[in-house]
Amino acid sequence: MSQKPAGSTRSKGSPSSARPSRRQFDREAGVLIAKDLFHERGYDAVGISELVRALDINPPSLYAAYGNKAGLFERCLAVYVEEANLPADRILTPDRRLGEAISDLLLHAAALYTRSKSRRGCMAAEGMRADDPQARAMASAYADASATFIEHYISRTEPQRARELADYVVTTLQGLSASARAGLSRPRLASVARLAGEAFETFLNTRSTRAS
Repeated sequence: MSQKPAGSTRSKGSPSSARPSRRQFDREAGVLIAKDLFHERGYDAVGISELVRALDINPPSLYAAYGNKAGLFERCLAVYVEEANLPADRILTPDRRLGEAISDLLLHAAALYTRSKSRRGCMAAEGMRADDPQARAMASAYADASATFIEHYISRTEPQRARELADYVVTTLQGLSASARAGLSRPRLASVARLAGEAFETFLNTRSTRAS
């Protein structure tokens, strides 16, 4: 039989003993749950009612914790980019040949975007298609930063065509994400990524031939 903790003097009928303690909401854990929902369903398809059910809180608590749905999405994007996004900075390194690095980036994207059966594609890329302008702007900010990084990397060896080559790479990555979301299998997506990498190599070789 359990015993009352020593030193407890509260009477059985006191208000404090009758009132159940309020569960403390874990905001960081809530972000992880919401991130998976947004990644799987897309920003527009996830409503407040679904979020509060998944997080096991009421709407006022959600607004108190994150401001609003877009504020929660912003937190989710930050975690996604930090932990699960395509690691371009570790693939596009100065010691690698440009064509090899870009081809590797595309193949990594194909694998990453099909790693989960339910959370497919790039969460940031798909967020750029949200109907909500605030969410779209948040996702676009991350995408723009990635595009700038890729262009800067290409400009080290192809300064004259860095913009158009970066546009090709970014557009290909977005296409890989959309195709993964649409259900294209990993082998087929990897094949597309491989072909795109070969095409990029061809662009570089064509440029070298013309220059000579």
